[in-house]
Amino acid sequence: MSMRLIYQMLRVSFAIVWFVNGFYCKILGLIPRHEFIVAKILGFKYAEQLTLGIGFAEVLMGFWILSGNKPKFNAITQIVLVLSMNLLEVILVPELLLWGSLNLLFAVLFVILIFVNEFIIAKRVT
Repeated sequence: MSMRLIYQMLRVSFAIVWFVNGFYCKILGLIPRHEFIVAKILGFKYAEQLTLGIGFAEVLMGFWILSGNKPKFNAITQIVLVLSMNLLEVILVPELLLWGSLNLLFAVLFVILIFVNEFIIAKRVT
């Protein structure tokens, strides 16, 4: 398998993660735990609206990844967002996380993949 194909497949996979979390989990509200996490961290009054906003932002992130526009800045943005969100959740609402503190481990693995794809593999395909 060529490095270019690996690079593209990982980018599409990252976009799918953002689309699923944004659209399926938050916009459609099919995973209510996401809104409850937002409510516990940011307050119950506007939890539904904030969850929708976060969902739309996640869907936009997916489109940005697929666009290929400013890929290194995109990768850094993803890394900062994923680590920030997961650190906050592990500290503030670990009881609401699917895998508890292990969520942070999965987040770190995810950002390592993002980093490797954009800052190591991408150099080999350009």
